[in-house]
Amino acid sequence: MNNYELMVIFTPVLSDEEFKAAQKKYASLVKSVKGEVIHENAWGLKSLAYPIQKKTTGLYWVMEFTAPSDFNEKMKIQLLRDESVLRHLVTRLDKYAVEYNEKKRSGVATGKEKIAKTVEA
Repeated sequence: MNNYELMVIFTPVLSDEEFKAAQKKYASLVKSVKGEVIHENAWGLKSLAYPIQKKTTGLYWVMEFTAPSDFNEKMKIQLLRDESVLRHLVTRLDKYAVEYNEKKRSGVATGKEKIAKTVEA
């Protein structure tokens, strides 16, 4: 099992129920191959850097999960078939990224906070 992070930008015309249903769909897809969803984070509606399919905003969603390496192709096919998905990106996380994400979720200082404080001063 490898650690991955999936970021999806959904079309902004989805209702809250449709957005939650899409999140649940991909989380259950991970669980169907004996994977584990470690963390989900719905960022909500954000502006895009450039228009995609004539849309300037999108609903962002990030999911961290573990799954077999051959699962990524199945996930990619499902994401490409889904018309509500504008863009997606699956990233394999190394042990340092997994550790960083755990620290960030638990509220432990990751080192970037010190940099931000010195810049503000």
